[in-house]
Amino acid sequence: MRLDKLLANSGYGSRKEVKALLKQGAVSVDGVPVKDPALHVDPDTLEVTVFGDPVDYREFIYLMMNKPPGVISATEDTRDRTVVDLLPYEYRRFKPFPVGRLDKDTEGLLLITNDGKLSHELLSPKKHVGKTYFARIDGEVTDADGEAFRVGVTLDDGYVTKPAELNILSSGPESEIELTITEGKFHQVKRMFESRGKRVTYLKRLTMGPLGLDPDLGTGEWRELSDEELHGVKNR
Repeated sequence: MRLDKLLANSGYGSRKEVKALLKQGAVSVDGVPVKDPALHVDPDTLEVTVFGDPVDYREFIYLMMNKPPGVISATEDTRDRTVVDLLPYEYRRFKPFPVGRLDKDTEGLLLITNDGKLSHELLSPKKHVGKTYFARIDGEVTDADGEAFRVGVTLDDGYVTKPAELNILSSGPESEIELTITEGKFHQVKRMFESRGKRVTYLKRLTMGPLGLDPDLGTGEWRELSDEELHGVKNR
């Protein structure tokens, strides 16, 4: 690929900023200073350095995060910390973004990547990618709620949800459930229970398609996907 594209994809700035680096002689290919941004290089066979430091070229990154409450699912915000703010620069330089959104007060599995094609595949309503949530509910959840969710419930704006699968873990004045949905409307899980006269008091996403939250990831922690996990997500 073009040298300027390789450097830009590796987080060394915009094409304009990369050209400035080249112009000042900061970039070398196999030890030879290069100033031509259009030079085609193979990062698998040639060593590219900037100020003597090797360029770790990767086109895409794939991270699993256990999103903490109080942090928003966005790339930037003027008031609140974002999930991208939690990452070190070595990953932020790839300009990653969260795949879908979790509410500010919701915890759990969040995939962060810069692979737009994969993000579209996972979020497209046509793909019916299931997402499972654990929730605590203020109110007694019953089999009637499960039947209503299987058919689809009407939200406060008149939208009728697609069929969802409810698993009641415990039922009482406070209930615990797992709910699997295949769409992602704004505050959907909370609004689904509100349609049944109940309130979600705690919400955590456990899965997204074949990807499950690593139980060893503490709240706010993250790691790269394993090869097996990435293969599962791409070939679900």
